Amino acid sequence: MDAVRVALLREVLAGTEWPSATRRFAASLRGSVVPHGGGLLLVGTAEYEPWHLAAHLVDEAAWSGTPELRPTLVRHRVRAADPAHLSVGLGRIEAARRGETLLVVAPEEPGEGLLSRVHDARRAGAVVLALDQGGCELPSLAHEVLSVPGSRELDLDTVQHLVSAAAGENSLPAAPATRSGRRLRDRLSRLADQLTAPPPARW
Repeated sequence: MDAVRVALLREVLAGTEWPSATRRFAASLRGSVVPHGGGLLLVGTAEYEPWHLAAHLVDEAAWSGTPELRPTLVRHRVRAADPAHLSVGLGRIEAARRGETLLVVAPEEPGEGLLSRVHDARRAGAVVLALDQGGCELPSLAHEVLSVPGSRELDLDTVQHLVSAAAGENSLPAAPATRSGRRLRDRLSRLADQLTAPPPARW
């Protein structure tokens, strides 16, 4: 999702909690990794790997001149044929220490194995951040959590776009003032129309 689309999405969501909530979470992420020179570990669940968030954070790290945002993607299943950057297994979480940050993305229950490793990483001094859909044990282990309940009109993937974009901003501006207006569903529908409309004809 490019900067124009993120800006449009923020405009659509003005008047809701999401612009400020995603910026606060992004500020926590950036504030955790930058002072320590990086050390960002990104992990999903056994059924969900946050590929897109990893890619967006890599892009934001490059565009913003903040290499500390570049994550190490930790995977539940690693194959011998995988390239080095995709060969980091769950043992890396067990090795996490003070000065490192663990970002967990969990659209479903993480499972006892991952929760146990997250708990150990926190006890060892790592900062734990979590993006989830609520209803699991993960928030009790995280220093900062942003939950996107499945009943909301905004999904976890879209929130990940907002978080990664905000993390890459060289100054995290205050969220726009809350305002009344059209219902969120109507504004999201209008955004979808803008994003899918063909480009204007050029004569």
